[in-house]
Amino acid sequence: MTRSVRLNRRMLHVTGATVAALLALSACSSSSDSGSGSDSTRKSDSSGSSASSSTKLSGTVTVFAAASLKESFTTLGKQFEKEHPGTHVTFNFGGSDTLAASITGGAPADVFAAASPKTMAVVTDKKDAAGTPVTFVRNQLEIATLPGNPDKVASLKDLTKSGLKVVLCDKTVPCGAAAQKALDASKLKLTPVSYEQDVKSALTKVELKEADAAVVYKTDVKAAGDKVEGVEFPESAKAVNDYPIALLKNAPNAEAAKAFIALVQSAEARNVLTEAGFLQP
Repeated sequence: MTRSVRLNRRMLHVTGATVAALLALSACSSSSDSGSGSDSTRKSDSSGSSASSSTKLSGTVTVFAAASLKESFTTLGKQFEKEHPGTHVTFNFGGSDTLAASITGGAPADVFAAASPKTMAVVTDKKDAAGTPVTFVRNQLEIATLPGNPDKVASLKDLTKSGLKVVLCDKTVPCGAAAQKALDASKLKLTPVSYEQDVKSALTKVELKEADAAVVYKTDVKAAGDKVEGVEFPESAKAVNDYPIALLKNAPNAEAAKAFIALVQSAEARNVLTEAGFLQP
């Protein structure tokens, strides 16, 4: 065998070994890159899935709200369901004091919207609210009379006329407490034919002509349309109620509840509430 032949064989051997080594390195690199890319993809998918799940709301949101919020919150509830398919908003409207007692008594609810800070305090004092309540609107009193105002009621003092059947909210209810505050400011004494447990019940007495007048909120007079006639009185400015809203501590659907509260505080909701006659905080 000549030296030239031996040299060529040696070169072929070296080249083959080099190629094999390069192929092995390439395979490792490919396997490593593939694994890295797969992990990256999984992380990305996981992150995307997490973000998607955090914005995807479902289930029922149970809202306990003051009776005076019935019309506007019903509208906002429908809007919320439209914006978040798969959700359902249920409401329990009533006197704020009764609702607060139900919440502290263990009634399952996600959100509480009260007609006064005092009734909200019943819930916060028991540590049944999550976070600090936020005032989202205010409301002012107005006198509701029979259509056409046949008794010519023009002031709060006129409600003290003999023979006039007047209805007030109970003093434990925000609208009743506000009415009493206005009467005290005017140094007037009024004995109603009945005390009602929420503002809608007081208004209904006038709508059914079971009473000649009632002291309710402006929003309720507006919601009643031509069933009653509203009479403003200056003393109502001294008894304006703030309306706070709060997420409840043991909310069954906390994420959706937070989204509903955010809607209530939005500019869009502000238009709905203002149209209903509420005042901005």
